Amino acid sequence: MLAVSKNRTLLHALAGAAAVSAALLGSNLTARSSGDLQAQIDAGRSAAASLRQTVATDEAQIRQTAGGVQAAQVRLTALQQELTTRETQLRQVQTALLEARTHLAELETRLQLSSKALAANLVAAYEGNQPNLVTVVLNAHGFTDLLEQVSFLQRIGHQDANIVAATRAARAAVTKQAEQLEGLESRDRTLTEQVLAQRNQVAGLQAALISRQISEERARDRASAQLSGLNARLTALEAKAAAEAAAAARAAAARAAAAESAGAGPVGTPSAPGGLATDSGGMVQPPPGAPPAIAQVIAAGNAIATLPYIWGGGHASFQAAGYDCSGSVSYALAAAGLLSSPLDSTGFESWGDPGPGRWITVYASAGHAWMEVAGWRFDTVALAETGTRWAQGGGEFAGFVERHPPGL
Repeated sequence: MLAVSKNRTLLHALAGAAAVSAALLGSNLTARSSGDLQAQIDAGRSAAASLRQTVATDEAQIRQTAGGVQAAQVRLTALQQELTTRETQLRQVQTALLEARTHLAELETRLQLSSKALAANLVAAYEGNQPNLVTVVLNAHGFTDLLEQVSFLQRIGHQDANIVAATRAARAAVTKQAEQLEGLESRDRTLTEQVLAQRNQVAGLQAALISRQISEERARDRASAQLSGLNARLTALEAKAAAEAAAAARAAAARAAAAESAGAGPVGTPSAPGGLATDSGGMVQPPPGAPPAIAQVIAAGNAIATLPYIWGGGHASFQAAGYDCSGSVSYALAAAGLLSSPLDSTGFESWGDPGPGRWITVYASAGHAWMEVAGWRFDTVALAETGTRWAQGGGEFAGFVERHPPGL
């Protein structure tokens, strides 16, 4: 149960983080730039991934509990079978108990009748002046009469002996039946207590399992509902980002067409007057009409343009004393909200959208990464050559994957 409690605590924390993220995404405090919009989408995706993991964890716990329920159900079946057996035994004992009580009553009746018959014979013998053998011999009228009188006396004696024996047997049977009845009553009480205890055990186990299942399924359903809401919000944000990217592309195309009509080259190429970022006092300036994200990337590049090359710099934290190739690119892109965490050169091979961009193109391979921003090259190789990461022209192209941020 401790593991379940920890899982529920994690669920509540993640759900709270997701709710805060969703609230911020839907508030009026978010910026309108495409970079900030992409940052919102990245944050939403991260929250959605956390919720998906929470749902998966809950479902795994539910499956584990279901396995426990199945094992418990086997135990419940065994208990129920044992309970049925004991209930059958209890009914048999109660039936035997009723029969024993009836038999005891019959034996007591026989004993009472035998005792009354013996008493009646004794009283009759005393009050009726029953003759003895001497009296019979003296009063007999011949030998035949004597035999008849003696036979009569013998029959009376046998009858009295039988009555005494029957009385003794009835008394012994009553005693034995009473002892058997006492044993049956004790067995009846024991079985009754066992049956009640097992019924309580079965009921308690069933209630605990049902309660646990309900609790886990409710937690999973809450996380699933929050994930559904967050996914809907992400879909809306992605649609908005796509619309903004399309609008930016149309605007850029319109500017390019206007520039070409005026006799200038395409916007964003080194030969385009007014369309290429300029170097003013060693710092690159964004061209007129550049999107705010481009200005932010260039400003961030200016901030670290002359900082030393440090292998791994800019990966543990965006704030560093120096930056390597992918750390430099990560720093500049993150400043415009185009990246949420540093990437290495291999990571940039699958970042963003494929192909060259209108304003930004990142060139990445397993061993190096650099980028072009508004016609300027931003590269640590340039730093080694000229002392600044900004340069015009040059750069490695063979074996590099071209990627760009959506809409730029």
